[in-house]
Amino acid sequence: MFNEKEKKVEENEEIDLLEKEEDLQESSDVKENQSEEDLSKENKDTSEEENLEQEDTLEELEKSVKDLKYENKKLSDENSKLNSELEALKDRLVRTTSEYDNFRKRSAKEKEGIYTDACEDVLKEMLPVFDNLERAISVEGSIEDLKKGIEMTIRQFGNALEKLNVEEISTEGEFDPHLHNAVMHIDDEQYGVNSIVEVFQKGYKKGEKVLRYSMVKVAN
Repeated sequence: MFNEKEKKVEENEEIDLLEKEEDLQESSDVKENQSEEDLSKENKDTSEEENLEQEDTLEELEKSVKDLKYENKKLSDENSKLNSELEALKDRLVRTTSEYDNFRKRSAKEKEGIYTDACEDVLKEMLPVFDNLERAISVEGSIEDLKKGIEMTIRQFGNALEKLNVEEISTEGEFDPHLHNAVMHIDDEQYGVNSIVEVFQKGYKKGEKVLRYSMVKVAN
């Protein structure tokens, strides 16, 4: 009887132990499943965050590429504009240089022509004077006749100068450094200060341009 009770107790204890083991196993399985679910959820959340970060990074890269393309096009347009302006300036420089060279050549030619025309005008007026001088020395006659011939030649020379608008510089009155060249000074009370006393060589001018200064003696 006693043995049966002990046996019964042992059987009950075994049953309780088995039930506890089953409970522990179930609890362990639940926890394991829950842990796996939590880990899966965590991995999912992490993956979503990484995807979002990658999407943001991709958007930023796309924006950067777009901005770079815009800046590149802008710089390309500006470069094309500058190249066009440079070519225009080069063309303008070539034209200006060519125009200046033509102007310089034309001016030199005109200057040469003016000088030739001026010499021609002077020579045309001087040649008759030269002819008369030659005739004067070739004609035999008295000193008086030679004198008359020279006087006539001088008058003719004066007429030639007048036609060329060349006039004799006046030496009457006071000394003018713009017209006269004082080669001698004297102290004489009968003359006023700075008065022209004597003319050594006549001066001539054409308009306002002095061709030769009058050489004079001046009183102090």
